Amino acid sequence: MSKLRHIARAAMIGAIALLVTSGFAAAQDAARPPTPKSRHHAATHRHADIGRAKPAATGPIQKPSAVAVETPAPAQKKEHHLILQVNTNDPAAMNLTLNNAMNVTQYYQGTGEPVKIEVVAFGPGLHMLRDDTSPVKARIEAMARNTPQVSFKACGNTLENMHKAENKDIPIIPQAQLVESGVVHIMELEEQGWAYIKP
Repeated sequence: MSKLRHIARAAMIGAIALLVTSGFAAAQDAARPPTPKSRHHAATHRHADIGRAKPAATGPIQKPSAVAVETPAPAQKKEHHLILQVNTNDPAAMNLTLNNAMNVTQYYQGTGEPVKIEVVAFGPGLHMLRDDTSPVKARIEAMARNTPQVSFKACGNTLENMHKAENKDIPIIPQAQLVESGVVHIMELEEQGWAYIKP
């Protein structure tokens, strides 16, 4: 009877030991990360990951700086300056001078660059700006309205000499301005860098 009790006790201890061992093994498996069941399964997993974007490996993403960047101001366009001289009482030369003034003005309007043109009349060329003798008076009036880039200067020395020679007041068209000396005025403009042309 005691032998039977001894066998039963041994069987019970064995069963308890088996339960404890299997419970301990199960706890270890739960703590261990899962491993792929087969090479085929792992390879399939790798191929599936090829198309996926991987997150950046380092640090936080930096946002663009909020500091304003100054853009340089556009370069100012050069202003061009031209003197056109008239010193002959010749309608063809006067019209040629006005043609040159219009051509230069239209050219720089096309480029978007500013231009200033002065038509300076002295000697016999002062007839171009005389109200009583100018053969191009109507054309100058139209240019003064439509082409403010062009101005007209009348020589005061020539005006005085004509006044003495003709013994009367010499009327100048309202679009012209009187300068003391046409030649001195041209010289001073050239010293300032103006281009000089005698048509």
